[in-house]
Amino acid sequence: MNPGMRVLLIDDHPLFREGLKGLLLGLEPSVQVEQAGSIDMALSLQGQAFDLVLMDLNMPGSQGMEALLRTKALFEAAAVVVVSGDESPSTIQSAIQHGAAGYVPKTTDPSVTIQALRLVLAQGTYLPPEALRQPGATETASAPAAAAAAPSWPKELSPRQLAVLRCLLQGKPNKVIAREIGIAEGTVKAHLWAVYQLLGVSNRAQAMYRAHELQLFSALDTPQLASLAPHH
Repeated sequence: MNPGMRVLLIDDHPLFREGLKGLLLGLEPSVQVEQAGSIDMALSLQGQAFDLVLMDLNMPGSQGMEALLRTKALFEAAAVVVVSGDESPSTIQSAIQHGAAGYVPKTTDPSVTIQALRLVLAQGTYLPPEALRQPGATETASAPAAAAAAPSWPKELSPRQLAVLRCLLQGKPNKVIAREIGIAEGTVKAHLWAVYQLLGVSNRAQAMYRAHELQLFSALDTPQLASLAPHH
C-alpha cells in the first residue's frame, strides 16, 4: 500500500470497522482511515478523495446492490471493495457485475485480506476462491473460443481496448472509463464489446472470471501495458 493512502470503511458494526482499521494500520502505519456506520453517514465525506472504499452490502437504510451503486456514485474515483458475510456466488457475481473492484467474505483470513487489497490497489480485481470454484460461475457460450485465443493474448487487442480492459478490471463504470481515457462513452462500449468477443463472454462479471481463469492480470501488469492505464 502507498504512504498517504486514504481508505474509507463503511460498516454498521463499529467493532468490525476497528478490526479492519487495525489490519490496515498494521500493514501501512501512514494510511489514513475514515469510518462511517452507513452510506447516509458517508454522505458527509462526499467530495473527499479516497483510494479505497471497503463496504458491507447489508446495512440499515441501504441493502445489496443499491448500497454498492450508491457508494460508487459517491466516490467515483475510489476502488470499491465489498466486505460481506454473504458468500453466495450469485451475490459475488452480481457485485462484480455492478462494478465492485473486489469481494472479500468476512470469514477471510487477515493475511488473505491484505493480499486481496494489494491486488485491487495494483489495478486488479479480487474474487474469493469459492466463487472461482463454483460450478457454472464461469460458464460462457463460447468459452472454448476464448481458451483457444488465450495463447496469443493480449496481442489481439488494440492499446485503447487494453486500456479499457484495465479500467473494467478495476471495477470502473463506463462513464468514468470514458472520462479517464478521453473517449466517448459509446466508444468505451464498442471497445468492451471487442474485449468480450475475445474472451467469449457477454458481461462484466463473466469478463472478471475469465480474466482470473486466463491469468490475465499478470499479462496486463507488464510495464508496456501498464503505461496504457489512465493515471490519477
